[in-house]
Amino acid sequence: SSVPVVAPTNISGGGGSRSELVITWEPVPEELQNGEGFGYVIMFRPLGSTTWTKAVVASVDASKYVYRNESITPLSPFEVKVGVYNNEGEGTLSSISIVYSGEDEPQIAPVGAAALSISAAEVEVSWQPIAWNRHTGRVLGYEVRW
Repeated sequence: SSVPVVAPTNISGGGGSRSELVITWEPVPEELQNGEGFGYVIMFRPLGSTTWTKAVVASVDASKYVYRNESITPLSPFEVKVGVYNNEGEGTLSSISIVYSGEDEPQIAPVGAAALSISAAEVEVSWQPIAWNRHTGRVLGYEVRW
């Protein structure tokens, strides 16, 4: 046996809840693990930071790691690398991918809401859409209450 030489591929992630960084990857096939004690090394840091945080996932089948920390700002970009190790030592790290932390719940309501009576059983409701940015997140839908 020897140190694994193939890094995980398809490093991605995102989503998750507020204060979470979700990192995903394609697991390394068994024939490329090069021995016993195989697992994954996850390295991440906020974009622009010089200090990496390191986590170890001691599972052959793992394809996801979730880092939770109250200090994470919603939709913040992180640089992420995923590597491998076995009983012989640490192997290759993937190239850097950018992954965004989880979103917060929307904090603002749309403005300019108006209702127009079309018939006794029908009302047309309109409003100004909320523009996407790091603070609002991606609006997936609107709830209309009457």
